[in-house]
Amino acid sequence: MSKRRVVITGLGVISPVGNDIINYWDNLTRGKSGIDYIDRFDVSAFPTKIAAQVKDFEPLDYLSRKDARRMDRFLQFASAAGRQAVEDAQLTINQENADRVGVWIGSGIGGIETCTKQHEILLKKGPGSVSPFLIPMMISNMAAGQVSIMFGARGPNGCTVTACASGSNSIGDAFRIIQNNDADVMIAGGTEASITPLAVAGFCSMRALSTNNDDPQGASRPFDTARDGFVMGEGAGMVILEEMNHALERGARIYAELVGYGATGDAYHIVQPNPEGDGAAQAFTAALQDAGISPEEVDYINAHGTSTEINDAMETKAIKMALGSHAYKVAVSSTKSMTGHMLGAAGAVELIAVTLACQHSLLPPTSNYKNPDPVCDLDYVPNTAREKTVNVAISDSLGFGGHNAVLVIKKFTE
Repeated sequence: MSKRRVVITGLGVISPVGNDIINYWDNLTRGKSGIDYIDRFDVSAFPTKIAAQVKDFEPLDYLSRKDARRMDRFLQFASAAGRQAVEDAQLTINQENADRVGVWIGSGIGGIETCTKQHEILLKKGPGSVSPFLIPMMISNMAAGQVSIMFGARGPNGCTVTACASGSNSIGDAFRIIQNNDADVMIAGGTEASITPLAVAGFCSMRALSTNNDDPQGASRPFDTARDGFVMGEGAGMVILEEMNHALERGARIYAELVGYGATGDAYHIVQPNPEGDGAAQAFTAALQDAGISPEEVDYINAHGTSTEINDAMETKAIKMALGSHAYKVAVSSTKSMTGHMLGAAGAVELIAVTLACQHSLLPPTSNYKNPDPVCDLDYVPNTAREKTVNVAISDSLGFGGHNAVLVIKKFTE
């Protein structure tokens, strides 16, 4: 029995480089950075003072004042990107199809801002002053819950929490749901809003963040020998996944076809990836096998590329293990050099970049690439966007706990 084919018919994004698809893509391909000094709280005592914050975001453009007030920032981002994606797909959800439309949205950390603020209220004013909305504002699965309520989508509804792989795993899990005929349409993606004192302090204590405070826009330097840690980002990315015939019958615009998904575990360490790259390489291989695509057919990889010493070296090794000699012919770039690391939203936002690269035959660059690292020896599309026909592309995400997720798309043909 042949698999049901799944296509991408809608895109939505809230990001440090743009709060809609047009601005997001334009800024990415121009190499514009969204990284700057943190201005939401006093960072004078923090070793890292920079992040990629979402700017000029107005939740009331997407939500009623009452609903916005009852949502953590990560929920507001998810709702906004979800609405963009549904409108972009020109998708109507009504009583006739609601049971066949699902929502699957991941978040690595969830409502940490609400959690910490309400904890302060608890300590200062006592338990009676804690908001009754604390729990529904904080729990990670509420992004999928809120988006399903917004549109009345009653199909499969869930949340995959796999740290920085959450967005990619959620899209992959939604892909499987459609393939298995449990839904015809899925609103899927990832969301994160954890640029808060507690979260930044936690990552600082791990020494995971860049401390290149003198040059915020140059701080995220994936695959460069001077890389010194990742830069925190935030935002949300949503895609509309749709069974091919369902999309064709309603005359939907099809951006690309999602053809493969691979997910593995390193079983190695709580935060460090396996430096040998075995787990990540197996995820690449599994995704390509799932897609029925050979390594030689891959044109472009949007890498996890965090700008940390261990990750970038390991990921380069994994790509070479999975693709063999063809790895040196594939264009690889990390858009985290501009968006920062959006954690649980990263995979979804980066799949959107891959989809647009396929549509426009244009590869976003790896910004800030100045000093080649001998252990990172692939073609990283340095500093300037590149015109290139993209028939097959990959987006990969790697999360704390050893989670590896790889998605494969290709140009759509009936």
